[in-house]
Amino acid sequence: MSESVWLRKDRPRREAPPLTRERIVAEAVALLDEEGAGRLTMRRLAERLDTGSTTLYWHVETKDDVLELALDAVFGDVPIPGAGPDWRADVVALMSGWRRAMLGHPWSASILGGRPLLGPNVLARTDFLYTALATTGVTGRELAAAAYAVANYVIGSALMQIGGQGDEEPATRKTAEHLARNRDRYPALAAHGHLRGDDWDAAFAQGLDYILDGLARRP
Repeated sequence: MSESVWLRKDRPRREAPPLTRERIVAEAVALLDEEGAGRLTMRRLAERLDTGSTTLYWHVETKDDVLELALDAVFGDVPIPGAGPDWRADVVALMSGWRRAMLGHPWSASILGGRPLLGPNVLARTDFLYTALATTGVTGRELAAAAYAVANYVIGSALMQIGGQGDEEPATRKTAEHLARNRDRYPALAAHGHLRGDDWDAAFAQGLDYILDGLARRP
């Protein structure tokens, strides 16, 4: 992957053609929402912008640039809570908003891996997460690990929900029947079952509580 778009200097505005990065990002997000990351190409984006590829490449050098910018725009939709006296409430509010943003833009969670995530919206929300978690007393690498655990739980839960959406009731029934037939091999799963499609919100909240409980109990 080439150097992050966030680490390069912008070209002087006086040289820029009549197309803005903001307009490029807005159109890219719309394309990604409609068709997914697999359908995004620089040519198709240029066509949607009614411009030539040369003009588009003046603003963004690669498709990876576009994806980084689009991801940061999605993170910009996540409200940053007003810091309050309850660090857990702050973390839950931030990460619940993060999850909603990813579910609203299903392509976003799937392309997070391997990207530096250095955009201003991502960094502002990550800094808030660090600040909230630091009130538990963790610092340095432990703080980074705590933030990593929380963030990756949210990303993973969004990916699982996106992948599990659709015609859920027949799938849920067939899963239960399969586990019942194989009760001897999978006794715990047969007894307790997989997550149901209508349990996503409750399961997310409970799982996040488990992680935060662990942080709260650290000496």
